[in-house]
Amino acid sequence: MTNSNIEQTHPQNKKDRITVDHLLKVQSNPGDRELVELARLIIRYRGFPGARDIQRDLKVALSNWQLTEEELYLKTRAIHAKGTVYRRTATGETQDWT
Repeated sequence: MTNSNIEQTHPQNKKDRITVDHLLKVQSNPGDRELVELARLIIRYRGFPGARDIQRDLKVALSNWQLTEEELYLKTRAIHAKGTVYRRTATGETQDWT
């Protein structure tokens, strides 16, 4: 078996699983935060050699919201242009873009 065939665990797997589980609970009408989180995670896990369950569930959430990836990215570009989604919280927490 070569390294390219080894399933890896993403360093953010535990935290991302919580976010993905939340996204799956939103059956329709996702808010701006849910849309950008879905887009961010799709990009994070694209081509990642592992976390197949997360990759599958991201596709399920996209399907639940009746969006294509292209439609999702159009929406999230507009959201980011407003600059209102990722701000520091009252506790000074920053967003994880890794």
